[in-house]
Amino acid sequence: MSHKGIHFNISERKVLLRLFDILIVLAVLYFLSGTFKFHYITITKENWIWVFVLILYISIFGTIFELYDLQKSSKLETTYANIILTASVTVLFYFLTPFFTPILPDNRLQIVYFYLAIILALFIWRFAYVTFIVSPRFYKKVLIVGETSNIKTIIEAFNDSDPNYKIVGFVNCETDVTKNKTFKDVKEFNPSDMLQVIKEENISEIVIASYNSETITSEIYKDLMTLLESGFSIKEYTQVYEEMTQRVPVQFVGKDFYKYFPFSRSNQNKMYLFFNHLFNMITSVIGILGGILLLPMILLGNACANNGPLFYIQERVGKNGKIFKIIKFRTMIRNAETNGAVWSEKNDSRITKFGKFMRNTRLDEIPQFLNILKGDMSLIGPRPERPQFVNELSKSLPFYETRHMVKPGLTGWAQVNTRYGSSVDDSLLKLQYDLYYIKHRSFFLDINILIKTLSTMIFFRGQ
Repeated sequence: MSHKGIHFNISERKVLLRLFDILIVLAVLYFLSGTFKFHYITITKENWIWVFVLILYISIFGTIFELYDLQKSSKLETTYANIILTASVTVLFYFLTPFFTPILPDNRLQIVYFYLAIILALFIWRFAYVTFIVSPRFYKKVLIVGETSNIKTIIEAFNDSDPNYKIVGFVNCETDVTKNKTFKDVKEFNPSDMLQVIKEENISEIVIASYNSETITSEIYKDLMTLLESGFSIKEYTQVYEEMTQRVPVQFVGKDFYKYFPFSRSNQNKMYLFFNHLFNMITSVIGILGGILLLPMILLGNACANNGPLFYIQERVGKNGKIFKIIKFRTMIRNAETNGAVWSEKNDSRITKFGKFMRNTRLDEIPQFLNILKGDMSLIGPRPERPQFVNELSKSLPFYETRHMVKPGLTGWAQVNTRYGSSVDDSLLKLQYDLYYIKHRSFFLDINILIKTLSTMIFFRGQ
């Protein structure tokens, strides 16, 4: 079959970015300390704690400032801005923790050298990454085999998730074709030409995207078996979709729900649940104390801009469908829903200017730490929805009630990956992320969500 070019998968590129960020920073610092009069930090075995803390800070703040987002990392203009933010905060925290790091040098130029060395190292590596790794020579060329009804959604999802995942074309398995469908930069091929296309286009993977297995004719099946026996990569589209987008493609599941149940073992893991509960209690107390410190500012803003009670109480659906009352700081005008419950939209006229600030920074959700302390909510989980909307969405979205398998959260996988849900389509996207969280729930994923939540607050993306 065709010669397969080198391709780095999503997970491999994320590891590559992190690993070389660290290695090149350490290499530049080692070169600087050995060649010039730079003595603030020396890379030796004796100073391993200093080195470890530096690696930890680069990794944490690089994640917060989206240095490892593959879409942003593939563009120099966004990468350079994120590098400066990451390096600046890393150096600041490194200087502010002298118990774990070297004491501040007497010569102020040492601080400048340290800061510039980190920026220069990250710039060099990221320029090399964009120039060589994010280039056509490392694209994974893919051929989709299936019905055209699935293909547009799959193409859009894959393009948004991985810039190096190139869908070259698709083989339409539908026998009753009345009109050819065309997609930008994606060709349609005849099933009989599949093997020839793989050779000519240097395809390295086939994705089977079919609702109905009967559309895979015996001729196509025979060609696929020939490819499979030769070691060619053939994957089912829901598997690839979930791996790449990190959400469950619930709209494609149909009756094949057994592929997605049972969900994460952490949902029954007593150790995970214990530490999750302990962490909820600790963070809720800290959150409430932090809210008390911010209360004077919020009281003043509410009195000047919102013209209504400070707290806003609303019914939401919790674990196992139990109704509870959620507490929030007011962000809308008084009597915003005189005609009944309606979706909140982008640039909603009911949201005050101060309320918009509160939503963007997620400060309006501070009172929900009380809900966490009461046990109605968790720090991390699917966002609780209103009963009226739950009834509506349950009728139109498959597996929507599955969100209620776990406690709702103050923040969640859907909140850090997508915009505020203001329609059924938005709710479908959120549901995909929520089901992915429930399916893959773990300490690592929880930490990832917390870090991404900080990014949401820093970049004012809350809604």
